[in-house]
Amino acid sequence: MSPPLLYLCRHGQTAWNAEGRLQGQEDVPLTPLGRTQAARNGLYLRNVLGERAASLRFISSPLSRTVETMRIIRTQLGLDPDAFERDPRLVELHFGDWQGSTLAEIGAREPGQIAARKADKWHFVPPGPLGESYEMLEKRVGPVFDALSEPSLVTAHGGVARIFLRRYAGMAPDTAARFGVPQDRILHWQSGKVAWV
Repeated sequence: MSPPLLYLCRHGQTAWNAEGRLQGQEDVPLTPLGRTQAARNGLYLRNVLGERAASLRFISSPLSRTVETMRIIRTQLGLDPDAFERDPRLVELHFGDWQGSTLAEIGAREPGQIAARKADKWHFVPPGPLGESYEMLEKRVGPVFDALSEPSLVTAHGGVARIFLRRYAGMAPDTAARFGVPQDRILHWQSGKVAWV
């Protein structure tokens, strides 16, 4: 089963996004640009959906950057900014010991690990007891999307969007793992077709 209609929004920019740092499950807040990106997405949805927006199911990752993104979107839609679900399964891929570092910093410390990640990004597990691969993330996130039976709006993370593209849009695993997910656009899914709006 795939969702009948889905708007999937990545959170807006954070300072770590701007610096190229791997965030994973670290709770990094939005920047002013990130709030502007979230407002843009909310305005787009208001113009497209109008009053129909209130009939959507709203679900967010519980990390602050996604929660704030959802609050901004719902404010733009004229809805109670806090009346939405939070699902911990939607948190970002855990980058293990790499969280907080840039790829350049990791490459200087562990060049072999960077090469291993490039060779098989979908299956690569970052070092550390909590590290996850995209394959592992799919097992956590997939059931959330599988259970959606009504039109929904989800705010989550780049890794979560990559899982959706792999699982429902037929994207090859390695292509999905490397796909750049914008922060100022929305993944729109309907009738088996995906578009960025």
